[in-house]
Amino acid sequence: MRVLRLCLFAVAAPFVVMTAGLAVTAALAQDYPTKPVKIIVPYPPAGTTDILARLIAAKLTVSLKQQFIVENKPGAGGNLGNEVVAHAAPDGHTLVMSTAGNMTINPATYANMPVDVLKDFAPITMVAQVSNVLAVHPGVPAKNVAEFIAWVKSRPKQVFFATSSPANTPHMSGELFNIAAGTDMTPVHYKGSGPALQDLVAGQGVQAMFDNMPSVLPLIQAGTLRGLAVTAAKRSPTMPELPTIDESGLKGYAVVSWFGLFAPAKTPAAVIDKLHKEVVASMSEPETTKKLVEIGTEPVLNTPEEFGKRVASEIEMWRAVAKKANIRIE
Repeated sequence: MRVLRLCLFAVAAPFVVMTAGLAVTAALAQDYPTKPVKIIVPYPPAGTTDILARLIAAKLTVSLKQQFIVENKPGAGGNLGNEVVAHAAPDGHTLVMSTAGNMTINPATYANMPVDVLKDFAPITMVAQVSNVLAVHPGVPAKNVAEFIAWVKSRPKQVFFATSSPANTPHMSGELFNIAAGTDMTPVHYKGSGPALQDLVAGQGVQAMFDNMPSVLPLIQAGTLRGLAVTAAKRSPTMPELPTIDESGLKGYAVVSWFGLFAPAKTPAAVIDKLHKEVVASMSEPETTKKLVEIGTEPVLNTPEEFGKRVASEIEMWRAVAKKANIRIE
């Protein structure tokens, strides 16, 4: 009888421990957040990442009845802000609103990354994505992508495209275009979209640019630039008249700049699930969706698992592009 009791206890003990662990995790999620939450933005204020982070912070402050504060920590192509969050306590009180650039392109192009994106972060959800737009100076004779490719090929090594910085989605959109179309445009890197677009509008040294839609949209609408196509896989509801590069002849071409929320690795799953539920609910509200579309972004929400798989697959995609284009940032 004694042996039987010992065996029963040996079987039951792991169950007791597991049940206790689930109870603690559930309680943690129920109480979260217990203090103000920082959302780190690894870029300067007023950009798309910052706008989205402040929108979510305002929504979560109301729904979770605790202050969500946005803190900008720009530097090193977004790596600085990411590093702060990677080393923060994994309790859900420090998050990062990050982008395709510093989560998937940086690991593919930087020789020395301060973080391991796939090991140091817990994905929560994508929030939105934005297409880049292939825009050209009005003096460029091309009215569509096919004509633009022909024009570039007729001027070998004489066409330059502006970028807001090296190794971000606007830059890599141009490099991928070169690979897909067999062109040899040369990138010219600027410190931000503003000065890049200023030179493009003036026709100073650059003839084209692949830029985020919110930045380039007003210039296309004003007629100071000509939009040829969007880089996303489907047309944008903001500019439905512009075709995709894919449907313009470069089959399989697709690039978007996305924005998403991450926590430090080892943050309890219950906290991740609670944040995911609240962000999805707030970003699905009709007035929020309308606001996002108006500024040229598209709401995109997914599960933590889906988001993690997308990050991993895009890192591999950009590694292939960086290798072909010989891009390496020391």
